[in-house]
Amino acid sequence: MDQDRVVIVGGGVIGLCTAYHALRKGFEVAVLDGGSGDNCSTGNAGMIVPSHFIPLAAPGMVAKGLRWMFNPRSPFYIRPSPDPQLIRWCLLFLRHANARHVEASMGLLRDLGLESRRLFAEMAEEEDFGLVKKGLLMLCRTEKGLHEEAEVAEAARRIGIRADVLTASQAAALDPEVEMSIAGAVHFPQDCHLDPARFLLAVRKRVLTLGGRIMDGVEVDGIERNGDRITAVSAAGRRFEGGRFVLCGGSLTARLLGKTGIRLPLQPGKGYSLTLEKPVRLPALCSILCEAKVAVTPMGGRLRIGGTMEVGSMDDRVKPKRVRGIVESVSDYLPAFKADDFEGVKPWVGLRPVSPDGLPYLGPAPHLANLFVSTGHAMMGLSLGPVSGMLMADLLAGDAPFRDIGGMAVGRF
Repeated sequence: MDQDRVVIVGGGVIGLCTAYHALRKGFEVAVLDGGSGDNCSTGNAGMIVPSHFIPLAAPGMVAKGLRWMFNPRSPFYIRPSPDPQLIRWCLLFLRHANARHVEASMGLLRDLGLESRRLFAEMAEEEDFGLVKKGLLMLCRTEKGLHEEAEVAEAARRIGIRADVLTASQAAALDPEVEMSIAGAVHFPQDCHLDPARFLLAVRKRVLTLGGRIMDGVEVDGIERNGDRITAVSAAGRRFEGGRFVLCGGSLTARLLGKTGIRLPLQPGKGYSLTLEKPVRLPALCSILCEAKVAVTPMGGRLRIGGTMEVGSMDDRVKPKRVRGIVESVSDYLPAFKADDFEGVKPWVGLRPVSPDGLPYLGPAPHLANLFVSTGHAMMGLSLGPVSGMLMADLLAGDAPFRDIGGMAVGRF
């Protein structure tokens, strides 16, 4: 068996970026893409956000989750269920939603975000995939919301991320084509945006150009092992052998790992997006409507609106009330947009892999010598794709990562 052959399970942004960097390290690479393992890549908000250095498990999230539990239009929701895996996930989330965890995680998320941004910019110099480097606006409708975001901006500056608190008129001057109904905003100038589908096509092209193989429609259903080593993965009777295996299967990764006896706390987080092909206004910058937790991203001449985090079910059916909640929030911040603008627009649904502490899983699987995992990026899969791929390639090659990544250990729970 060729020890330099890497088999990557999952053809989303994490899997493709891992393949790209592994090929650059000299590995032979095969990507097995089942078409559903990472379905949260193409329709996401397309944001590259070093500004997102606070993990999902943070103070206040438990209280918000309880308050939003019975609101069908709320942006964050944990679906009640007797499922032992969901109960375990919730208990771990409760344990980590505190200031101590946030303080311990900020440096790691900052370094990952800034390094990933650097890699995006480096890749964009070689091929144009529509990277826009104008920053992100956090739009706040209320003074309370602006105060909270100003505190985040202060924390950002403390750890070396640029952030500017703006009045409503200052925000309007940055994006004069769009009327805003806001109390103020925070501008993160290092953030970027792009069309995720265009980026994925670019990375896929690079993987193939470097000699990698991508096999579509191959949904892995078995893992073969001999002692502490994986020997092959299987899909509908076909076997794929390799020297090293990387699971990047998004929300399905925990199910695959379970075949090796490893119980990974991971839950799907359903999100929605709607794309306006001919919006009445086209912002120049991407933005987040803070109180509503809705993302707004220009993509060429189109505009993508995305939101919600519904944890706890692999169900990918559209819930109209949640979609309405997203749509109705847009005109609160951007009055030029009306609910009628979204008539006939088909919602896109993606299941994001969510860890209970808000940090990705990235590293070797416990007790198995040649199995690696990269998942749990939640809303940050696109943003952290390049750096996750680079870090995994370093681990596969036995090279030291650019910083300590023990906080993302697969067996940390």
